[in-house]
Amino acid sequence: MELKDLKEKLTRKKVSVWEKRDRKVIDEYSKGYKKFIDYAKTERRAVEYAVKELEKEGFKPLSYYLEKGKIEDGDKVYYVNNFKSLFAIKIKGDLTNGINIVGAHVDAPRLDLKPEPIVEDSGVAMAKTHYYGGVKKYQWLNIPLELHGVVIKNDGTKVNVSIGDSEDDPVFVISDLLPHLDRRKGDVAEVFKGEALNLLLGTISISYDEEIKDSVKLNVLNILYEKYGIVEEDFISAELEVVPSLPARDVGLDRSLIAAYGHDDRICSYTGLTALIEAEPENKSAALLLTDKEEIGSDGNTGAKHHFWITVMKKLLKLQGSTNIELDIDDLLLNSTLLSADVSAAYDPNFKDVHDPANAPRLGYGVAISKYTGARGKSATNDANAEFFGKLRKVFNENGVIWQSGELGKVDQGGGGTIAKFFAEKGLNVIDAGVALYGMHSPYEIASKGDLYETYYAYKVYLNKM
Repeated sequence: MELKDLKEKLTRKKVSVWEKRDRKVIDEYSKGYKKFIDYAKTERRAVEYAVKELEKEGFKPLSYYLEKGKIEDGDKVYYVNNFKSLFAIKIKGDLTNGINIVGAHVDAPRLDLKPEPIVEDSGVAMAKTHYYGGVKKYQWLNIPLELHGVVIKNDGTKVNVSIGDSEDDPVFVISDLLPHLDRRKGDVAEVFKGEALNLLLGTISISYDEEIKDSVKLNVLNILYEKYGIVEEDFISAELEVVPSLPARDVGLDRSLIAAYGHDDRICSYTGLTALIEAEPENKSAALLLTDKEEIGSDGNTGAKHHFWITVMKKLLKLQGSTNIELDIDDLLLNSTLLSADVSAAYDPNFKDVHDPANAPRLGYGVAISKYTGARGKSATNDANAEFFGKLRKVFNENGVIWQSGELGKVDQGGGGTIAKFFAEKGLNVIDAGVALYGMHSPYEIASKGDLYETYYAYKVYLNKM
């Protein structure tokens, strides 16, 4: 055997998505994603978008099937948990045989308004914030920001707030110090303080009578009252999120990349959603799970630790005729698999020193599969077993999926986790698979259109064939 043939036989060649896929198909799929990512600026809006798309395709809420009293092959079910997480499933065969799930998270790093946010200082009204997730605080200064969320009034009325995403709306800004006067030195974590991340709200007084204290703040409160009917105390029972006012845009002269806020992890949420909608599962039921709070540890009753979807599955087992729910749910879990659909860090030539080039995923080379995440000595991770990875690899190769392996930076550089471990501990076979990004957790992350499309295709193959 010649050495050229031997090399072809023994070594792995990474393949560019652009070499194998139709550019027009990729661009068309990307258009739909950009519409989604521009709308889904909070977890509530992401779930709202998903529900609308699912209902268009014939999915019905769990309550419909509970009233009907049974489920059958081909039924499409969804359930929304506390407005911020979702489970959807296409029924195929006996549920105790297991289900295949694409699991992503819909929250993203951001700033939240504090419970009592509005203050005035030196004639300037500002809103105090508390950052959510791992952010570089300086990246949020002097960029346009929007405000979205809900306020629950004293009488229980829910008010939806959205300021900044309409052309006629104002935006918000957190001011930075001009370079002429900035002599701060030290670590950026110490130089840029969370308590200084205050939104500019206004500078006009409602009255110039000196006896009226905090009159600029009062003017701001009055504007909000006239628009939304809310008063200062209502902010205490509110969820108001500050996000970048930066629409998704193509990047580069070849338009191969997309910059947007919230790729992590709404890019995997969208690819999972579209994959489920188009899936035609052959062996097991196919499902999508969208969770909240991954960026702060997956806690709370909308995070991955809650496992609300298991309660949904128990109800579906009963609708399928199960007479021993507790035994059957154990079988279901042990026979199920989950792709932890989350992003990874692409090899960036501007920051070569933080990557292991042999094991870092590259932009444009397909869905990135990570056997493990975690930090340093693989702490706080699901380390997928070889058998499951081998089966997934075989399915992907047989169906022409362009994939690459990868890990999150050098061993001692840092690290991070995903939702994977919370499902592995329930007995599912789990592995991480998603889109590699530049600038993860920044206000304007960068992804490859090719990887976006290939991840959607990979998820669909997984849901159909595993």
